[in-house]
Amino acid sequence: MRPCRQSHFSYLEFACRSDHRKVLTVVVSGMFRRNRTPGASILLVELELRITDMTSIGIDLGGTNIKAAVVDQNKGILEKLSVTTEAEKGKEHVFDRINSVVERLMEKTDADPKGIGMGVPGMVDLARKVVRNCPNLGWEIAYAADEVEKRTGLSCIIDNDANLAALGSSRFGVGREFDSLIMLTLGTGVGGGIILNRKLYRGTTGAASELGHVIINFNGPYSNSNTRGSIEAYLGQRFLSRLAAEVIRQHPDNPLYKKFQNDFSKLEPVDLYEEAEDGNELGIHILHEAGEKLGYAIVNYIHVLDIRKIIVSGGVAQAGSWLVEPARETVLKYMMPPFHDGFDILYEPLGNDAALYGASSLALEHL
Repeated sequence: MRPCRQSHFSYLEFACRSDHRKVLTVVVSGMFRRNRTPGASILLVELELRITDMTSIGIDLGGTNIKAAVVDQNKGILEKLSVTTEAEKGKEHVFDRINSVVERLMEKTDADPKGIGMGVPGMVDLARKVVRNCPNLGWEIAYAADEVEKRTGLSCIIDNDANLAALGSSRFGVGREFDSLIMLTLGTGVGGGIILNRKLYRGTTGAASELGHVIINFNGPYSNSNTRGSIEAYLGQRFLSRLAAEVIRQHPDNPLYKKFQNDFSKLEPVDLYEEAEDGNELGIHILHEAGEKLGYAIVNYIHVLDIRKIIVSGGVAQAGSWLVEPARETVLKYMMPPFHDGFDILYEPLGNDAALYGASSLALEHL
Protein backbone atom coordinates (compact mmCIF):
# COMPACT_ATOMS: atom_id res chain seq x y z
CA MET A 1 0.00 0.00 0.00
CA ARG A 2 1.57 3.22 -1.09
CA PRO A 3 1.69 6.04 1.41
CA CYS A 4 -0.81 8.83 1.08
CA ARG A 5 0.35 12.33 0.60
CA GLN A 6 0.25 14.56 3.69
CA SER A 7 -2.32 16.82 2.04
CA HIS A 8 -4.86 14.03 2.28
CA PHE A 9 -4.86 14.25 6.09
CA SER A 10 -6.15 16.69 8.62
CA TYR A 11 -5.58 16.36 12.36
CA LEU A 12 -8.37 15.93 14.85
CA GLU A 13 -8.18 16.15 18.61
CA PHE A 14 -11.10 15.84 20.97
CA ALA A 15 -11.22 15.80 24.75
CA CYS A 16 -14.16 14.78 26.90
CA ARG A 17 -14.45 15.21 30.65
CA SER A 18 -17.19 13.79 32.82
CA ASP A 19 -19.44 15.70 35.21
CA HIS A 20 -18.47 17.44 38.47
CA ARG A 21 -17.04 14.24 39.89
CA LYS A 22 -14.15 14.35 37.41
CA VAL A 23 -14.02 10.59 37.27
CA LEU A 24 -13.22 9.98 33.64
CA THR A 25 -11.23 11.88 31.10
CA VAL A 26 -11.36 10.72 27.47
CA VAL A 27 -8.82 11.98 24.98
CA VAL A 28 -9.28 11.21 21.31
CA SER A 29 -6.53 12.07 18.87
CA GLY A 30 -5.98 10.99 15.32
CA MET A 31 -5.87 11.81 11.65
CA PHE A 32 -8.74 12.17 9.24
CA ARG A 33 -7.89 11.03 5.70
CA ARG A 34 -9.92 12.50 2.89
CA ASN A 35 -10.59 9.93 0.19
CA ARG A 36 -10.85 11.02 -3.41
CA THR A 37 -14.13 9.09 -3.69
CA PRO A 38 -16.95 11.50 -2.82
CA GLY A 39 -18.63 10.72 0.48
CA ALA A 40 -16.02 8.17 1.57
CA SER A 41 -13.62 8.76 4.39
CA ILE A 42 -11.47 6.93 6.91
CA LEU A 43 -10.92 8.07 10.47
CA LEU A 44 -7.69 6.90 12.07
CA VAL A 45 -8.08 7.34 15.81
CA GLU A 46 -6.08 6.71 18.94
CA LEU A 47 -8.22 6.42 22.06
CA GLU A 48 -6.77 6.98 25.48
CA LEU A 49 -8.77 6.55 28.67
CA ARG A 50 -7.39 8.24 31.74
CA ILE A 51 -9.06 7.27 34.96
CA THR A 52 -8.33 10.15 37.32
CA ASP A 53 -8.46 10.05 41.11
CA MET A 54 -11.79 8.57 42.17
CA THR A 55 -11.31 8.37 45.93
CA SER A 56 -10.73 10.87 48.69
CA ILE A 57 -11.00 11.03 52.47
CA GLY A 58 -13.86 12.94 54.05
CA ILE A 59 -13.67 14.05 57.69
CA ASP A 60 -16.42 15.52 59.86
CA LEU A 61 -14.77 17.19 62.87
CA GLY A 62 -17.23 17.71 65.69
CA GLY A 63 -17.01 18.73 69.30
CA THR A 64 -17.82 15.18 70.44
CA ASN A 65 -16.63 12.88 67.65
CA ILE A 66 -14.29 12.79 64.66
CA LYS A 67 -15.93 10.87 61.84
CA ALA A 68 -13.93 9.94 58.75
CA ALA A 69 -14.42 7.85 55.62
CA VAL A 70 -12.70 6.79 52.43
CA VAL A 71 -15.20 7.63 49.71
CA ASP A 72 -15.28 6.40 46.13
CA GLN A 73 -17.22 8.80 43.93
CA ASN A 74 -18.95 5.88 42.20
CA LYS A 75 -19.19 3.27 44.97
CA GLY A 76 -19.74 5.57 47.94
CA ILE A 77 -18.21 4.97 51.36
CA LEU A 78 -15.59 2.20 51.32
CA GLU A 79 -14.44 2.45 54.95
CA LYS A 80 -15.64 4.56 57.87
CA LEU A 81 -14.35 5.23 61.38
CA SER A 82 -15.40 7.36 64.34
CA VAL A 83 -13.43 8.30 67.45
CA THR A 84 -14.03 10.73 70.28
CA THR A 85 -12.60 14.20 69.67
CA GLU A 86 -11.18 14.84 73.15
CA ALA A 87 -11.19 18.57 72.42
CA GLU A 88 -10.50 19.38 76.06
CA LYS A 89 -6.92 18.14 75.54
CA GLY A 90 -6.15 20.92 73.07
CA LYS A 91 -5.72 21.56 69.36
CA GLU A 92 -2.51 19.60 68.90
CA HIS A 93 -4.10 16.52 70.43
CA VAL A 94 -7.16 16.82 68.17
CA PHE A 95 -5.03 17.05 65.02
CA ASP A 96 -2.98 14.07 66.19
CA ARG A 97 -6.20 12.10 66.54
CA ILE A 98 -7.24 13.10 63.03
CA ASN A 99 -3.92 11.80 61.75
CA SER A 100 -4.45 8.54 63.63
CA VAL A 101 -7.88 8.08 62.06
CA VAL A 102 -6.46 8.71 58.58
CA GLU A 103 -3.69 6.17 59.16
CA ARG A 104 -6.21 3.55 60.31
CA LEU A 105 -8.40 4.18 57.27
CA MET A 106 -5.44 3.83 54.92
CA GLU A 107 -4.60 0.48 56.49
CA LYS A 108 -8.11 -0.79 55.79
CA THR A 109 -8.16 0.00 52.06
CA ASP A 110 -5.82 -0.03 49.09
CA ALA A 111 -7.30 3.22 47.78
CA ASP A 112 -4.98 6.05 46.73
CA PRO A 113 -6.96 9.12 47.86
CA LYS A 114 -6.50 12.40 46.05
CA GLY A 115 -6.57 14.27 49.34
CA ILE A 116 -8.61 15.12 52.41
CA GLY A 117 -11.71 17.27 52.72
CA MET A 118 -12.75 18.21 56.24
CA GLY A 119 -15.85 19.81 57.71
CA VAL A 120 -15.31 22.00 60.76
CA PRO A 121 -17.83 23.69 63.11
CA GLY A 122 -16.85 27.29 62.49
CA MET A 123 -16.30 30.05 59.95
CA VAL A 124 -13.82 29.17 57.21
CA ASP A 125 -11.79 31.62 55.11
CA LEU A 126 -12.09 31.84 51.32
CA ALA A 127 -8.87 29.87 50.83
CA ARG A 128 -10.42 27.02 52.86
CA LYS A 129 -7.41 26.74 55.13
CA VAL A 130 -8.27 28.59 58.36
CA VAL A 131 -11.26 28.22 60.69
CA ARG A 132 -12.39 30.78 63.27
CA ASN A 133 -14.97 30.83 66.04
CA CYS A 134 -15.34 27.15 66.96
CA PRO A 135 -17.20 27.16 70.30
CA ASN A 136 -17.80 23.39 70.18
CA LEU A 137 -14.04 22.86 70.12
CA GLY A 138 -13.02 25.84 72.24
CA TRP A 139 -10.97 27.34 69.39
CA GLU A 140 -10.83 30.98 68.38
CA ILE A 141 -8.68 30.23 65.33
CA ALA A 142 -6.97 27.16 63.85
CA TYR A 143 -4.87 26.66 60.72
CA ALA A 144 -6.63 23.36 60.29
CA ALA A 145 -5.72 22.44 56.70
CA ASP A 146 -1.99 23.03 57.27
CA GLU A 147 -2.04 21.03 60.51
CA VAL A 148 -3.67 18.04 58.79
CA GLU A 149 -1.34 18.24 55.78
CA LYS A 150 1.72 18.39 58.03
CA ARG A 151 0.72 15.21 59.82
CA THR A 152 -0.78 13.09 57.04
CA GLY A 153 1.28 14.13 54.01
CA LEU A 154 -1.96 14.53 52.05
CA SER A 155 -3.38 17.75 50.65
CA CYS A 156 -6.24 19.05 52.77
CA ILE A 157 -9.08 21.49 52.20
CA ILE A 158 -11.71 22.54 54.76
CA ASP A 159 -15.16 24.11 54.89
CA ASN A 160 -17.98 24.62 57.33
CA ASP A 161 -19.61 21.33 58.33
CA ALA A 162 -23.15 22.39 57.37
CA ASN A 163 -21.87 23.64 54.01
CA LEU A 164 -20.44 20.20 53.37
CA ALA A 165 -23.69 18.51 54.39
CA ALA A 166 -25.34 20.59 51.66
CA LEU A 167 -22.63 19.59 49.18
CA GLY A 168 -23.02 15.94 50.15
CA SER A 169 -26.75 16.09 49.53
CA SER A 170 -26.12 17.80 46.20
CA ARG A 171 -23.69 15.11 45.06
CA PHE A 172 -25.01 11.92 46.68
CA GLY A 173 -28.39 12.58 48.31
CA VAL A 174 -31.86 13.91 47.55
CA GLY A 175 -30.29 17.16 46.34
CA ARG A 176 -28.84 15.50 43.24
CA GLU A 177 -31.98 16.38 41.31
CA PHE A 178 -31.63 20.13 41.91
CA ASP A 179 -29.21 22.76 40.68
CA SER A 180 -29.91 24.94 43.72
CA LEU A 181 -31.00 24.09 47.26
CA ILE A 182 -30.92 25.24 50.88
CA MET A 183 -29.81 22.72 53.49
CA LEU A 184 -30.79 23.08 57.15
CA THR A 185 -29.04 20.84 59.67
CA LEU A 186 -31.21 20.58 62.77
CA GLY A 187 -28.93 19.07 65.40
CA THR A 188 -27.40 20.36 68.62
CA GLY A 189 -27.57 23.74 66.92
CA VAL A 190 -28.95 24.82 63.55
CA GLY A 191 -26.56 25.03 60.61
CA GLY A 192 -27.11 25.82 56.97
CA GLY A 193 -25.62 25.49 53.52
CA ILE A 194 -26.58 26.99 50.17
CA ILE A 195 -26.02 25.34 46.80
CA LEU A 196 -26.42 27.79 43.93
CA ASN A 197 -26.11 26.40 40.40
CA ARG A 198 -24.46 23.26 41.82
CA LYS A 199 -21.78 25.23 43.67
CA LEU A 200 -21.50 26.15 47.32
CA TYR A 201 -22.38 29.77 47.92
CA ARG A 202 -19.79 31.13 50.39
CA GLY A 203 -20.25 34.90 50.38
CA THR A 204 -17.42 37.44 50.16
CA THR A 205 -15.21 35.97 52.90
CA GLY A 206 -16.32 32.32 53.03
CA ALA A 207 -18.57 32.74 56.07
CA ALA A 208 -21.99 32.77 54.38
CA SER A 209 -24.93 30.49 55.25
CA GLU A 210 -25.12 31.00 59.02
CA LEU A 211 -28.82 30.28 58.60
CA GLY A 212 -29.34 29.19 62.20
CA HIS A 213 -28.69 32.74 63.40
CA VAL A 214 -31.44 34.36 61.34
CA ILE A 215 -33.71 36.20 63.81
CA ILE A 216 -37.44 35.51 63.80
CA ASN A 217 -38.27 37.13 67.17
CA PHE A 218 -36.02 39.86 68.57
CA ASN A 219 -37.61 39.39 72.01
CA GLY A 220 -37.17 35.61 71.89
CA PRO A 221 -34.86 33.28 73.82
CA TYR A 222 -31.09 33.13 73.56
CA SER A 223 -29.06 30.36 71.91
CA ASN A 224 -25.44 30.39 70.70
CA SER A 225 -26.21 33.59 68.80
CA ASN A 226 -25.28 37.07 70.02
CA THR A 227 -28.92 38.06 69.67
CA ARG A 228 -32.27 36.83 70.90
CA GLY A 229 -34.81 34.84 68.97
CA SER A 230 -32.70 33.20 66.25
CA ILE A 231 -34.15 30.09 64.64
CA GLU A 232 -31.53 28.04 66.52
CA ALA A 233 -33.11 29.13 69.81
CA TYR A 234 -36.27 27.26 68.77
CA LEU A 235 -34.97 24.32 66.70
CA GLY A 236 -31.55 23.47 68.14
CA GLN A 237 -31.86 20.20 70.02
CA ARG A 238 -31.11 21.41 73.53
CA PHE A 239 -33.00 24.67 73.01
CA LEU A 240 -36.10 22.87 71.74
CA SER A 241 -35.87 20.54 74.74
CA ARG A 242 -35.58 23.54 77.07
CA LEU A 243 -38.68 25.18 75.62
CA ALA A 244 -40.56 21.89 75.68
CA ALA A 245 -39.74 21.37 79.36
CA GLU A 246 -41.20 24.78 80.21
CA VAL A 247 -44.48 23.80 78.54
CA ILE A 248 -44.59 20.28 79.98
CA ARG A 249 -44.16 21.58 83.56
CA GLN A 250 -47.52 23.30 83.15
CA HIS A 251 -49.25 19.95 82.46
CA PRO A 252 -48.52 17.65 85.41
CA ASP A 253 -51.13 15.13 84.26
CA ASN A 254 -49.40 14.57 80.91
CA PRO A 255 -47.32 11.41 80.38
CA LEU A 256 -44.36 13.59 79.36
CA TYR A 257 -44.41 15.29 82.77
CA LYS A 258 -44.66 12.00 84.62
CA LYS A 259 -41.74 10.60 82.63
CA PHE A 260 -39.33 13.52 83.11
CA GLN A 261 -40.50 15.33 86.24
CA ASN A 262 -37.43 14.19 88.19
CA ASP A 263 -34.92 15.22 85.54
CA PHE A 264 -36.04 17.32 82.57
CA SER A 265 -32.44 17.46 81.33
CA LYS A 266 -33.03 13.97 79.91
CA LEU A 267 -35.84 15.19 77.67
CA GLU A 268 -34.90 15.07 73.97
CA PRO A 269 -36.81 15.85 70.74
CA VAL A 270 -37.08 12.13 69.99
CA ASP A 271 -39.25 11.81 73.13
CA LEU A 272 -41.62 14.43 71.73
CA TYR A 273 -41.76 12.53 68.43
CA GLU A 274 -42.54 9.22 70.14
CA GLU A 275 -45.30 10.79 72.22
CA ALA A 276 -46.73 12.48 69.12
CA GLU A 277 -46.79 9.11 67.36
CA ASP A 278 -48.72 7.72 70.33
CA GLY A 279 -51.27 10.51 70.03
CA ASN A 280 -50.07 12.73 72.88
CA GLU A 281 -51.64 16.09 72.04
CA LEU A 282 -49.06 18.02 74.06
CA GLY A 283 -46.18 16.42 72.15
CA ILE A 284 -47.96 17.19 68.88
CA HIS A 285 -48.53 20.80 69.97
CA ILE A 286 -44.87 21.39 70.92
CA LEU A 287 -43.59 20.03 67.60
CA HIS A 288 -46.25 22.01 65.71
CA GLU A 289 -45.06 25.23 67.37
CA ALA A 290 -41.44 24.42 66.48
CA GLY A 291 -42.45 23.63 62.91
CA GLU A 292 -44.19 27.00 62.59
CA LYS A 293 -40.98 28.75 63.70
CA LEU A 294 -39.04 26.78 61.10
CA GLY A 295 -41.55 27.89 58.48
CA TYR A 296 -41.05 31.58 59.33
CA ALA A 297 -37.29 31.18 58.83
CA ILE A 298 -37.76 29.37 55.52
CA VAL A 299 -39.96 32.21 54.25
CA ASN A 300 -37.07 34.60 54.90
CA TYR A 301 -34.55 32.33 53.17
CA ILE A 302 -36.65 31.94 50.05
CA HIS A 303 -37.62 35.61 49.83
CA VAL A 304 -33.93 36.58 49.91
CA LEU A 305 -32.39 33.79 47.82
CA ASP A 306 -35.21 32.65 45.51
CA ILE A 307 -34.19 29.02 46.08
CA ARG A 308 -37.30 26.88 46.44
CA LYS A 309 -35.93 23.47 47.49
CA ILE A 310 -35.36 23.11 51.24
CA ILE A 311 -33.62 20.01 52.56
CA VAL A 312 -33.57 19.22 56.28
CA SER A 313 -31.38 16.77 58.16
CA GLY A 314 -30.19 16.07 61.70
CA GLY A 315 -31.70 14.58 64.83
CA VAL A 316 -34.48 17.14 65.25
CA ALA A 317 -35.53 16.69 61.61
CA GLN A 318 -36.32 13.05 62.40
CA ALA A 319 -39.54 14.31 63.95
CA GLY A 320 -40.72 14.04 60.35
CA SER A 321 -44.17 15.24 59.39
CA TRP A 322 -44.96 16.45 62.93
CA LEU A 323 -42.36 19.16 62.33
CA VAL A 324 -42.21 19.50 58.54
CA GLU A 325 -45.92 19.79 57.77
CA PRO A 326 -46.50 22.78 60.09
CA ALA A 327 -43.41 24.36 58.51
CA ARG A 328 -44.81 23.75 55.04
CA GLU A 329 -48.21 25.21 55.97
CA THR A 330 -46.57 28.30 57.46
CA VAL A 331 -44.42 28.87 54.38
CA LEU A 332 -47.39 28.60 52.01
CA LYS A 333 -49.42 30.93 54.22
CA TYR A 334 -46.86 33.74 54.55
CA MET A 335 -44.60 33.47 51.51
CA MET A 336 -45.34 35.71 48.54
CA PRO A 337 -47.40 33.67 46.01
CA PRO A 338 -44.94 33.98 43.08
CA PHE A 339 -42.44 31.97 45.15
CA HIS A 340 -44.81 29.02 45.66
CA ASP A 341 -43.99 27.39 42.32
CA GLY A 342 -41.41 24.66 42.84
CA PHE A 343 -41.34 24.98 46.63
CA ASP A 344 -40.75 21.81 48.63
CA ILE A 345 -39.26 20.60 51.91
CA LEU A 346 -37.46 17.27 51.77
CA TYR A 347 -35.70 15.10 54.35
CA GLU A 348 -32.11 13.99 53.69
CA PRO A 349 -31.83 10.29 54.60
CA LEU A 350 -28.02 10.29 54.40
CA GLY A 351 -27.99 11.68 57.93
CA ASN A 352 -24.53 12.41 59.32
CA ASP A 353 -22.94 10.75 56.29
CA ALA A 354 -23.97 13.75 54.16
CA ALA A 355 -21.10 15.77 55.65
CA LEU A 356 -18.63 12.95 54.91
CA TYR A 357 -19.80 12.74 51.30
CA GLY A 358 -19.58 16.52 51.01
CA ALA A 359 -16.08 16.64 52.50
CA SER A 360 -14.82 13.97 50.12
CA SER A 361 -16.46 15.73 47.16
CA LEU A 362 -14.81 18.99 48.18
CA ALA A 363 -11.40 17.32 48.03
CA LEU A 364 -12.02 15.75 44.62
CA GLU A 365 -13.40 18.92 43.10
CA HIS A 366 -10.93 21.45 44.47
CA LEU A 367 -7.61 19.71 45.18
